[in-house]
Amino acid sequence: MAASPADRTALYDEVLRRFASGVRAAQLYASDHPLLARNVNGLVAALDALHQSTPSVAVGIVGGEFVVSDTPMSRTSAGMTELIRRLRDHQIERIAFERGVTAAEAAAFIHAVAALGSKADGRERPLQSAHIRAGRITAEDKRSGGIASDMAAIRQLYSNAVQQAETVWDSAESEGSPDMPAALQTVEGLADAVTQNRTALMALTAMRNYDNYTFTHMVNVSILTMGQARALGVDGRLLREFGLSALMHDIGKVRTPKEILNKPDKLTDDEFTIMRKHTVDGAEILRRTPEMPVLAPVVAFEHHLRMDGSGYPFGVKRERLNVATMLCSIADVYDAMRSQRAYQQAFPTDRILGVLKRSDGTQFDQHLVRRFVQLLGIYPPGNLVKLDTGEIAVVLKVHAPDPYRPRVRVVIDAHGAKLNVPFERNLFDAPAGAGPAVVRPIDPAEVGIDPLTFLN
Repeated sequence: MAASPADRTALYDEVLRRFASGVRAAQLYASDHPLLARNVNGLVAALDALHQSTPSVAVGIVGGEFVVSDTPMSRTSAGMTELIRRLRDHQIERIAFERGVTAAEAAAFIHAVAALGSKADGRERPLQSAHIRAGRITAEDKRSGGIASDMAAIRQLYSNAVQQAETVWDSAESEGSPDMPAALQTVEGLADAVTQNRTALMALTAMRNYDNYTFTHMVNVSILTMGQARALGVDGRLLREFGLSALMHDIGKVRTPKEILNKPDKLTDDEFTIMRKHTVDGAEILRRTPEMPVLAPVVAFEHHLRMDGSGYPFGVKRERLNVATMLCSIADVYDAMRSQRAYQQAFPTDRILGVLKRSDGTQFDQHLVRRFVQLLGIYPPGNLVKLDTGEIAVVLKVHAPDPYRPRVRVVIDAHGAKLNVPFERNLFDAPAGAGPAVVRPIDPAEVGIDPLTFLN
């Protein structure tokens, strides 16, 4: 009899708990210690129960959290936190337990994980066996729906980030400084996901909750800034500083009167004068926040300045803006313009990019704008589009040489019928003007489709 969803989740938790406890026991005790044996047997029992309904149980790490068979798991113990750190330090991102795992195999694997980084015996223990495989997520894993491409995990990561952004904001509003642990945890998870599966995460930024604009905007600008930075080769600690600075770019708005910040209509000139103060307020807040990178107040202060000297704060001149500022500014304008507000309809991507290129390219660095277009395309991944054939498709991947002609997955035929078996089409395969082309973007609500489910 197949386990219920609740039973499976409990078994997933048991697998993680026994695995973490077993590794800890292997570090502390002899190989024949009863505590180690109990955890090995418990792990095998949980896997056996899961293997009744599935041939393989995959354990992965996405955004600093465990995901077991497409189910994000909340880590609740220091042991699991330490296990995640140990696995990530040794580039282990995915573990597959195949049906037939024996106690001897499980024990050997636990000992191998416990010994990672130790050279006491002059050799490394193998992490592979007949029924256990461990290692990095490969390109094939991503193409076939492995842990790194799991949209359920990415969605959960994004949702958690928006909740954490609200915590950061509330702390800045009530205590005068943002909640740094919450901010750092948010950026750490997003940075990992940007590195693992940038396309899926950036696609999620379009699926916003308009009632939660302030916090989704914080997260989206952080993701879009790190996505650009990663494409430029920025990685590691600097990537996280870019992401944290972008997350905090609007934090000065905690001092903006609520009636102005949340006004559903366009601001008057006097109200906009007050709103503009958020750049100075944000820099001040961030400068006084312990452990805040020095880059963050710079980005908060500069993100409405433009290369030609326009923008605000008024009267501020820069020979050159910080590259993090320029990436954040592009992300900020892009995300704000595609957001549907009471006084503004969401703009199609080509019109947004037209704004980024206006004033003869003097306001934004056109090299960075061009790279942004190559990254997102005119029709970004995850968008639903209508083709001139009458078909409706989900954009899968941008074709950098021609961002108007992406790779798509057709999900609705020319007669309006949903396809049981969607198929892919490279719009850039045919000569320009000779093959199917995108006519316009489609609101998923029009056709009742969640395009993100077709990205895997």
